[in-house]
Amino acid sequence: IVGASLGAFMAVLNIQIVGASLDDIRGAFGAGADDGSWISTAYLVAEIVVIPLSAWLSKVFSPRRYLMVNAILFLAFSAACAFAQTLEQMIVLRALQGLAGGVLIPMAFTLIITLLPPSRQPTGLALFGLTATLAPAVGPLIGGWLTAAWGWQYIFLVNLVPGTLML
Repeated sequence: IVGASLGAFMAVLNIQIVGASLDDIRGAFGAGADDGSWISTAYLVAEIVVIPLSAWLSKVFSPRRYLMVNAILFLAFSAACAFAQTLEQMIVLRALQGLAGGVLIPMAFTLIITLLPPSRQPTGLALFGLTATLAPAVGPLIGGWLTAAWGWQYIFLVNLVPGTLML
């Protein structure tokens, strides 16, 4: 349950971190505001598409397998975003990252409801709620700090540490 909540935290945190560093990413690719906004939009659209499909897909592939595969894909696409060479690559990789990251949010909630006994569900839901409120609060700070200290590429590589712990 902690791992699944950590996955949801990473997915929400990623949106906030990238938002804080979007100007630097756009600058690296020489993109204007209109083209550069697709870096965030691609992730969000893909995430929104996959969230309602997650219930059905987790039944088809089993919740454990579905969560694990998408966590691995999220980490792989996060690392790939750090090495994108063109704006087009970044947009495609962000969309793929959004497809994998969008799974982490509903699966965390699903696992809390289905795996925890009723007496432990409030604790699980509180942990899930903490991830949903903490990520937007610390995301811009982390994104700005990583971008200023090491460069925008590290905002994507930061996912590897909690993602490895989650797995």
